[in-house]
Amino acid sequence: MMFVDDARECLLAQPYSTEVTPFGPDVLVYKVGRDESNKMFATLGIDDADEHGRMNLKCDPERALELREEHEAIIPGYHMNKRHWNTLVLDGSLPESLVRELISHSYALVRKSLPKKLRDELDG
Repeated sequence: MMFVDDARECLLAQPYSTEVTPFGPDVLVYKVGRDESNKMFATLGIDDADEHGRMNLKCDPERALELREEHEAIIPGYHMNKRHWNTLVLDGSLPESLVRELISHSYALVRKSLPKKLRDELDG
């Protein structure tokens, strides 16, 4: 099981991950990159009024659909491109290993989309 605190720790553990709050204090945004060239790979809703945290993660479109069919706690990305993003409801029903895998998958997809020069800078 994974809840908000565990998810936040895992998101920040990704190399060159930064946490910002451009939408206010209730939505943490995680980006990879440097300065103006960084790109979002996750959001984490931490609204106290919501019983469970919600995390948006980028996902391969075919896998996104499969995950939604397999898990009630994975739904189309809230306020995101629903083809490429899923929302995970952190209600404890998703295996921690799956959530960690999906965080890594989202990070890898976004990092791969960074300009080659920036990827090389991050690697070296």
